[in-house]
Amino acid sequence: MVTFFIGIVLLIVAYFTYGKFIEKTFGVDHSRKTPALANQDGVDFVPMKKQKNAMIQLLNIAGTGPIYGPIMGALFGPAAFIWIVLGSIFAGAVHDYLTGMISIRNKGAHIPELAGKFLGKIPRHLVNAFALLLLLLVGTVFATTSGSLLHILLDGHVALLIILGGIFLYFALSTMLPIDKIIGSIYPFLGAILLIGTVGIGIAMFTSGKGPAIPELTLENMHPENLPIFPMLFLTITCGALSGFHATQSPLISRTVQKESQGRYIFYGMMVAEGIIAMIWAAASMSLFHGQELNALINAGTASAVVNEASTTLLGAIGGTIAVLGVIVLPITSGDTAFRAARSVVADYMKLSQKKVVNRLVIAMPLFALSIILTQIDFNILWRYFSWANQSTAALALWIATMYLLLKGKNYWISLVPALFITDMVFVYILNAPIGFNLSLQMSHIGGIILTMIFTVWFFKKANHNKSDRIKADLQNAA
Repeated sequence: MVTFFIGIVLLIVAYFTYGKFIEKTFGVDHSRKTPALANQDGVDFVPMKKQKNAMIQLLNIAGTGPIYGPIMGALFGPAAFIWIVLGSIFAGAVHDYLTGMISIRNKGAHIPELAGKFLGKIPRHLVNAFALLLLLLVGTVFATTSGSLLHILLDGHVALLIILGGIFLYFALSTMLPIDKIIGSIYPFLGAILLIGTVGIGIAMFTSGKGPAIPELTLENMHPENLPIFPMLFLTITCGALSGFHATQSPLISRTVQKESQGRYIFYGMMVAEGIIAMIWAAASMSLFHGQELNALINAGTASAVVNEASTTLLGAIGGTIAVLGVIVLPITSGDTAFRAARSVVADYMKLSQKKVVNRLVIAMPLFALSIILTQIDFNILWRYFSWANQSTAALALWIATMYLLLKGKNYWISLVPALFITDMVFVYILNAPIGFNLSLQMSHIGGIILTMIFTVWFFKKANHNKSDRIKADLQNAA
């Protein structure tokens, strides 16, 4: 219990301390016009108030990640708390803030465009492929998880296929319509449901008396199947600590932010809030279920079964239903913006204006068709590919941020350190995993270090080249 409360306090304090340091390092310009004001188009570039942007950002980035990830991460034991807290403060919130703010400084550009500008043409194509793959997987996974939860909540009285059809219809509308029509209108209400449900679960853990105490910190690996903490924990808990999906969502909000000074609250602050949500669900899973029991429940019905069981156990039928509805809100409100971001990414890549509805339709419909096909794939397989694509995108976003800070002569270590760590983890995972090269864990760790070093050397060579080009451009402009 002490570990849990210390973690929550650290997350809150970090917003006012380390978050302020990150903001100062980046350098907010109060006089600069944001893309929402400079590029208004009534569709994607629409100025919205700070609190509304913050709530949309929270619901966009959250998905089922800060709930399903921590539930599965709870299998590793209290070590999961360390990654949620430190990951949120030093990696996830830094990642979200820098991605959002760099996008603001570059006319609301999405991550593939930023990769092209700061890392080169090949990384641009690579990031574009990763971003689209990730967004398709996110949209599919979140449609499936929200659908399965609704199916459980309705006690199977409505066919899962009908539920999924309704979810995809909503996704289509929210993807096609201007951002302030559906997303900007209903998200504050959906956010209230989420927060009420999450707070309810948090309070009930200490007042219901229906479970043992939250375990205290230990570095022991408690996973029933003995999966290694490195790298598995860091690809299991993603959205609750560090997530590349956020790099696809922050640019959406960079197009609606009215002032740069609002960035810390919207980007860094909402990642901290997501970390708190992750802590609550990880703690609930650890306190209510023993490792073997939790593992069996996940294997029998995915993490959706754990959400339903934990909610009804702690809050009863009515309170549990509200909590489950709060969880259902997350994947739905991240799935819709996943497809919206995918449409924007493709449109930017093709340089196709989105003012006309027909242009939006041409891009969106094939994306939905692909996603519907993906729903036929086993959820556990989808989640594995989602996790790897997610953290690979996070690594690339952190490298983009590092290049930006380096070229601006600012402290780039704030993004370089987490970039090095997560790059190593994604290399180790793909080298070791059955869906990858299936090497031994020892060989995978050696390979991960070598590949990370090679990428780092390339990165700094690219940085020197970029510096040289910038000096030449400055000289020509001066002449």
